[in-house]
Amino acid sequence: MAFLTHRSTNKPQDMNKIIITASLVLASTLSFAQSKDVVDIAIGSKDHTTLVTAVKAADLVTTLKGKGPFTLFAPTNAAFDKLPDGTLDGLLKPDSKAALSGILTYHVVAGNMDAAAVTAAIKAGNGKAVLTTVNGAKLTASFKDGRVMLTDSKGGTAMVTTTDLKATNGVVHVIDTVLMP
Repeated sequence: MAFLTHRSTNKPQDMNKIIITASLVLASTLSFAQSKDVVDIAIGSKDHTTLVTAVKAADLVTTLKGKGPFTLFAPTNAAFDKLPDGTLDGLLKPDSKAALSGILTYHVVAGNMDAAAVTAAIKAGNGKAVLTTVNGAKLTASFKDGRVMLTDSKGGTAMVTTTDLKATNGVVHVIDTVLMP
């Protein structure tokens, strides 16, 4: 950027050029950062390779790249490792596509629920918010030790470990356990 090494003449026009150029660079950087959809965010994470494999096996890539908006509670590789031995391998088989799709869509809520919206819903529900997932089943969000905890229909729990990964078609929150409908 030549303008940074050029001696300033302290003219208002020069300063305006610098401000405008810096603003354009910042705007384009922010635009690029938010140019990924929820699937691309998962693909770009080394901690979500299992989730990406599962989304592909369930033929959900096109759906989750759709307009949305979606709130994706994305289990990490370590979350999938917690599943009983053989569970994931069985779910990744072609004849288990419907079951896998049901589990994965249980991690998606229609709408763009950032951390502030989830927190507000929990507070409005006197400590609990019931979220309807894309597969039609319910998740319950609550607080535990100051963090958001999700409880599935079987009583299993997952903690939200990272929030507000903004996507072009929603938001991604990282969780530490796979939820079961």
